[in-house]
Amino acid sequence: MRTVALPKAALPMLKQHISGYLGEAPEAFVFTGESGRNLWHGNFNKLVKWPEAVAAVGVAGLHFHNLRHTGNTLASRTPGASLRDIMARMGHDNPRAALIYQHANQREP
Repeated sequence: MRTVALPKAALPMLKQHISGYLGEAPEAFVFTGESGRNLWHGNFNKLVKWPEAVAAVGVAGLHFHNLRHTGNTLASRTPGASLRDIMARMGHDNPRAALIYQHANQREP
């Protein structure tokens, strides 16, 4: 499986976040709510101020899942990326969802 590198510009911020907020346990979550528990759909928008962020960038109707879709579509365009690679990236065992991203790329010029 191919790995996708994190942009170098993001590394300092991620390292700072990990050193300040990540617990010592290997299974600790990287991003958590105030209680230290994992983020979920019901608390995510409020905790990260998603509506305010969307308004600030001027993209009305942008949902967090749109970012996942874009990332998986771009990853499926990577030369040599297989259906299994995309499935692993998405965390899926069934190829059905991964095929959606490959078909999206076939329709585009």
